[in-house]
Amino acid sequence: MIHHVSFGTGDVARARAFYDPIMEVLGMRRLMFDEYGVHYGTGDIEFSLICPSNDKPARAGNGAHVAFTARDRAMVDRFHNIAIAHGGHSDGAPGIRSDYDPNYYAAFIHDPDGNKIEAVTMAAV
Repeated sequence: MIHHVSFGTGDVARARAFYDPIMEVLGMRRLMFDEYGVHYGTGDIEFSLICPSNDKPARAGNGAHVAFTARDRAMVDRFHNIAIAHGGHSDGAPGIRSDYDPNYYAAFIHDPDGNKIEAVTMAAV
């Protein structure tokens, strides 16, 4: 079981402005914020954006992404729209990914630091 996931950021304030509304849609809230990172969860920290501790620039991992569970397709759509409105770049508009599963409805976004995130639901319509 995964305890939490962290991505690097080069600008914590920008990451907070981008992720606050997205996490709200997904049912998480900001739990901590300082000059070194911003942290989200439903009680405990589950997802963070942090400045690298080695003082080198943050870089997105090629091939790495985090998929957040969405309650339904409307939540996936809201996730995508809000992410785009707050500076994200689409890497796959909301839709069925039938090569994964006939009910796999997802949207993919690159955040302002280039990290790839996804919202997905398997709920049938």
